Amino acid sequence: MTGLRPVFFAARLAWRQLVYDRPKLLAATLGVLFACVLVFMQLGFRDSLYTSAASAPLKMQGQLFLLHKQTEALWRPVSYERSTLMRALGLPEVRRVVPLYMSLGQFKNMDTHVQRTLMIYGYDPNAELIRIDQFESFRAELQRQDTALFDVNSRPEFGPIQELIASGRDVTEINGRKVKLIGTFSMGTTFAADGNVVMSDLNFHRIFPSRSLDQIDLGFIMLTPGADIVAAQAALLRLIGQEVRVLTYDELVRFEQGYWENSAPLGFIFGFGTLMGLIVGMVIVYQILFTDIGNNIPQYATLVAMGYSQSYLRNIVFASSVYLAVLGFLPGVALSMVFYRVAERSIFIPFPMGLDRIAVVFFFILTMCAFAGLLAIRKLKSTDPADMFS
Repeated sequence: MTGLRPVFFAARLAWRQLVYDRPKLLAATLGVLFACVLVFMQLGFRDSLYTSAASAPLKMQGQLFLLHKQTEALWRPVSYERSTLMRALGLPEVRRVVPLYMSLGQFKNMDTHVQRTLMIYGYDPNAELIRIDQFESFRAELQRQDTALFDVNSRPEFGPIQELIASGRDVTEINGRKVKLIGTFSMGTTFAADGNVVMSDLNFHRIFPSRSLDQIDLGFIMLTPGADIVAAQAALLRLIGQEVRVLTYDELVRFEQGYWENSAPLGFIFGFGTLMGLIVGMVIVYQILFTDIGNNIPQYATLVAMGYSQSYLRNIVFASSVYLAVLGFLPGVALSMVFYRVAERSIFIPFPMGLDRIAVVFFFILTMCAFAGLLAIRKLKSTDPADMFS
């Protein structure tokens, strides 16, 4: 037989062989499904980690940013002298510089009085450093003493802040100091902080009296219209690059994501979990295929005696691998979508299920099953008709 006919007949025989023993087929399908769901969840947690890590940088407005070289991530910044940022004004292409102060603080739930950690951002309200809807309506009030904006996408453990503000219960405590919440904005939680608060730099100093306004955490640099960002970055590195990093907007986003991907153990844990899921699934599929070949050795030997080649037998095994991959993958996708929605409601971090991720996981599962089939093919060496019928 030539052409596609041998492949077709091998695939048909593989299907009949699989459905003949339905309990074994169910066990193999569940094994592939388990691996599929585990890979989807590990990739989902990993990507949500990177997405949430970039939620703050993506909201920041500026052409260039100055970070201390010892800063590992924005949620744990190392402060540096404000005068270092001011030196950037020596470049003609620099239009304005604005310092940003960041620190974790304790927020008291107005109903339960339980304190919970969130990230606090402080800066001059006259400079819109963080993208906030209808910021102009908050600018004047943010300049008043002990006022702040609350991130509406924070975890619910902080309380129903929007409803409380609407009802007039808008005073809480941050680090033990009474603060009036004048409104909300949208940023999002991260694996480091369950919520966010924005206030003026002076109010930030009141919340953290031990912090000096001369010690800043992140410097924003606004360039003149039409200025070359790359050239300005290079000039700033020559001028003040001994102590700080000078990052573009895209570099700042990658810097924050890179911490969780390379430095924090979570990135390794999720990657290792993905690998282990594939290994477990491969072992299950291998055991099923290997046992199936062993149980059908006489039948395979008969096919060889009838003139079928070893490649035909290998096609049967590989076809079985593909069937198991598809049968386990389809319900695995559906179940993973349900788990994604549950995870989003539980940790309040987006879990997008894109077509690219579905394609990547299917490639992983197909490769896993094909490799298991490749290992199981070794059993076909015992299909010599002379040995079976002698």
